[in-house]
Amino acid sequence: MSKRKNKQIRNAGSEGTLPSVKSGVSFLLSQESYDMLCVKGYTRLDRVPAVVAACRRIAEAVGAMTIHLMENGEDGDIRIQNELSRKIDIDPCRTMTRSQFIEYIVMCMLLYGKGNSIVRVKTRKGILQDMQPIPPSRFSILPDATGYDYTVNIDGVNYEPDDVLHFVYNPDRHYPFMGMGVTATLQDVAELLDQASATEKGFMESKWKPSLIVKVDGMIDAFSTKEGRSKLIDEYITTNRAGEPWVIPADQIDVKEVRPLSLADIALSDNVQLDTRKVAALLGVPAFLLGVGEYSAKEWNSFIQNKVKAFATYIQQELTRKLILSPKWYLRFNIMSLYDYDLQQLTTVMTSLQDRGDVTGNEVRDRLGMSPKDGLNELKILENYIPADMSGNQSKLIQEGE
Repeated sequence: MSKRKNKQIRNAGSEGTLPSVKSGVSFLLSQESYDMLCVKGYTRLDRVPAVVAACRRIAEAVGAMTIHLMENGEDGDIRIQNELSRKIDIDPCRTMTRSQFIEYIVMCMLLYGKGNSIVRVKTRKGILQDMQPIPPSRFSILPDATGYDYTVNIDGVNYEPDDVLHFVYNPDRHYPFMGMGVTATLQDVAELLDQASATEKGFMESKWKPSLIVKVDGMIDAFSTKEGRSKLIDEYITTNRAGEPWVIPADQIDVKEVRPLSLADIALSDNVQLDTRKVAALLGVPAFLLGVGEYSAKEWNSFIQNKVKAFATYIQQELTRKLILSPKWYLRFNIMSLYDYDLQQLTTVMTSLQDRGDVTGNEVRDRLGMSPKDGLNELKILENYIPADMSGNQSKLIQEGE
């Protein structure tokens, strides 16, 4: 930079340019800029009990389902039971059960990992040994320059996407391979619930129950100042034990009870229920799972069919495409185990299927949680429950010896 240009800058400062810079700096350091630029009362979603509870209900439901290894067949898909199916369904992680493993994945997808859950896979000679879920604080997702590919950094080591399991929820609009998790849609509701909790806590921890107004003779100078009023409270009103009577001078102090505002008066309970219902609606869980409203089997089954099944699909597709080599095999969550069926309805349906020869007696007993019995593995149909291959030998079909 030339000396002439430096001189011009110094002259400009003397003419008032620098004071304008100082003014800008002063604004950035002022309370006005703080109120404008800083978010007040920000509450993390994973610190709001209603949000965490809703996410936990989803994670627990997904974790409760068994995982079946299936094979495509000409007459329908069949379940395969081998060491691979046992590894995935019983002990996918050396230090966790299947239920805990899946629950952690779902919670990372929703809250902890902001839509991303990473699992590192350990193999030996092509055989699956272990699957290790990585805490969100230990991994980062690094898009490349094109924006179409990425690497996963775990503890400073880069992995290709095919080398890890990457479960995504709510894909980002700029990087579809990354998740966004529960977005800021819930933030306003979360702050309201947090404020309601603080308000309720303030009511419950209030020292004065009920609120009191103490009327003091204004002619007494000692009680006309702040220090004097504090002295009055310390000497005559403050007690060491709850319920201890007060001893006050009758001619100078008059105590009146004022009925305080209750939580019902300010409709706090109604507002909390409304906000809780908003959280339930935004996360797709029934409100009764968060303590609002009554249980409904129809709502529960809708929750399983829509929300839980969606997360099960996310996980089973990622597991299938990166762990299963055979093109005819795939993994599937047993979604049917979560539906709320009345025992009488279930018995009626299964018995009807048995009468038509669609299921065996042992399949009916298994669906009802009963152990199998010998002789119930044949398909039978109505008309004295004869075997299906003998259905043409019914007496009503035989006429004149034919």
